[in-house]
Amino acid sequence: MMQAPGFWWTPPNRPALAARLLSPASAVWAYGAGFRALGARPHRPGVPTICVGNLTAGGAGKTPMAAYLIERLAAHQPHVVLKGHGGRLGRGAPHRVAPEDDGPADVGDEALLHACLAPTWVARDRAAGLRAAEAAGAGVLLLDDGMQNPHLDPHLRIAMIDAGHGFGNGRLMPAGPLREPVTSGLARVDLAVLVGPAKARAACRGAWPVLDEMHGDGRLMEAALRPLETGLPLDGAPVIAFAGIGRPEKFFETLRAMGADLQLVEAFPDHHVYADAVLDRLLRRARAVGALVVTTEKDAVRLPPRFRAEVMALPVRLTPEDAAPLDHLLTELWTTDAS
Repeated sequence: MMQAPGFWWTPPNRPALAARLLSPASAVWAYGAGFRALGARPHRPGVPTICVGNLTAGGAGKTPMAAYLIERLAAHQPHVVLKGHGGRLGRGAPHRVAPEDDGPADVGDEALLHACLAPTWVARDRAAGLRAAEAAGAGVLLLDDGMQNPHLDPHLRIAMIDAGHGFGNGRLMPAGPLREPVTSGLARVDLAVLVGPAKARAACRGAWPVLDEMHGDGRLMEAALRPLETGLPLDGAPVIAFAGIGRPEKFFETLRAMGADLQLVEAFPDHHVYADAVLDRLLRRARAVGALVVTTEKDAVRLPPRFRAEVMALPVRLTPEDAAPLDHLLTELWTTDAS
């Protein structure tokens, strides 16, 4: 996958020339989305189903949010269903992930992370994946992505928003990062989760007043991604860091906040497959300066086995500032389902 173009993240009131030139293509995108929805018969499973998605392309915290929900809903036998980006399985029948046998080339990196926490299915046809998980005994279904899929009708929709980027220039792909318009997209979600440092969250709410409106309606939850206590000696330590996620700079900022002395950072496209030569180069550089080599959990599962002992993974977890908006929705969901 390619990195998102920089002009996507320019202020909405100062669109780049490339964004203006691509506006006709955005109209085609909108038409295509509407055409795909024609005649669709959305599938609603018989057990509570929560879709964690976003309005923009790229990473916005969907995987950490799904992990948070898995922990919150552990007593309800959660199963995760996702497309399995980068994997070869799930193209036909849905495939239940076996972490001991499947690799990232089989099911993708996110599926391997989820499968360590809960039963996980990869399926190109996500409605079929939901049916398979329900038949296997799921008490609650978590969809990692799929908010714009017209064939799905979840009970709850949660939109993740990266506070550092917000909705970019506010334009539809390819002129901007949006998969659907901001106003109509947020109108149909049950909860928006604004993720990032407090300062970035405040700036994002200032730039997008619709988020303050959602806060007033009790449909906005703010959260941060915080590293787990791992015992890694990062404070003051020389570190070489690399990441191939939606926004690698967020990972590098986290390391700096932990006191790491970043000697070198390298950003790769999301879901990047690492060549041995690249990893050998990073390890040689680290040995030369006495540095630790650190990456994300998602990147770590994509590393060839011989490198895993030499590269440290830093896990992060989503931490809500106030979980009351989500608590209310979950209580309502179980009450409605029970009745």
